[in-house]
Amino acid sequence: MTTHLDTHLRTHCAIDPDGRVTFRLPPGPASRPRLLLRLRPKKGRPETTVHLLDLEPGRADGELHAVLEPDPALDEGRWDLYLLPEPEAERQRLRPGLRDLRALVDGHLRDRPSPVAVRIPYVTKDGFLALRAWRRTAHAEARAIDVTEQAMTVEARLHGAELHEDATVRLRLRGSDTVRDLHPRIDDDARGFSFTAGPEDLTDGTAAPGRIWDAFVRPTADAPPIRIGRLLDDVADRKHVFVYPALTAGGSSLRPYYTVDNDLAIEVTPAESPICPK
Repeated sequence: MTTHLDTHLRTHCAIDPDGRVTFRLPPGPASRPRLLLRLRPKKGRPETTVHLLDLEPGRADGELHAVLEPDPALDEGRWDLYLLPEPEAERQRLRPGLRDLRALVDGHLRDRPSPVAVRIPYVTKDGFLALRAWRRTAHAEARAIDVTEQAMTVEARLHGAELHEDATVRLRLRGSDTVRDLHPRIDDDARGFSFTAGPEDLTDGTAAPGRIWDAFVRPTADAPPIRIGRLLDDVADRKHVFVYPALTAGGSSLRPYYTVDNDLAIEVTPAESPICPK
């Protein structure tokens, strides 16, 4: 029987509340090792963005350490991690070791200034270590989502901006110019808010079933819309982790969900044949 050994290096990482990530690798023979972070390009596009960190031996344990500071913020996307043993050497993909993400669990409890930058170390589908990064001028963090037989209510908190009396929640029909503006209930601190959407808002005859509504908040009537999503914890991909029930009305099923980018959306489908949205 042939045994296949995993020759990829295991990399431990820990993140603090400010987004600083510390990486630890086992010592090796390389004299000038560096940690390479590569922004994963879109399909069919060339690789354009990399970030290099020096790996230094630790005084006590002899392991190699590299620190990714909070600034500058990483571009939004998925960053794959590699070891670069020497400047001209072939890079080596890294496997995950221990990931200490405790500082991220209650990250939604802290107000964030603009720009809102988020990093979450995670394990890819093929078992390698990567970072998920978001960078937005402002962000509305979804919290509780309550679905009843009549409507769905979303509680959220705005980071990087403040809400005014004329603030609105905007639901935009994906792939069209159709929007629905709702009036949110705003907390006294001008950051927290909630809104309720029902079948009358999303299935009034102008949009056929099988559509997706993306959720935004506008801090004032003339402000650009800010995406509502959930980024401020330790879950890098929440689409299949947080699954909500649907409400049914008039032959249509309405269900809130998180997209592949962890943004909030609502799918409207025929009650008997749900779709698999992105």
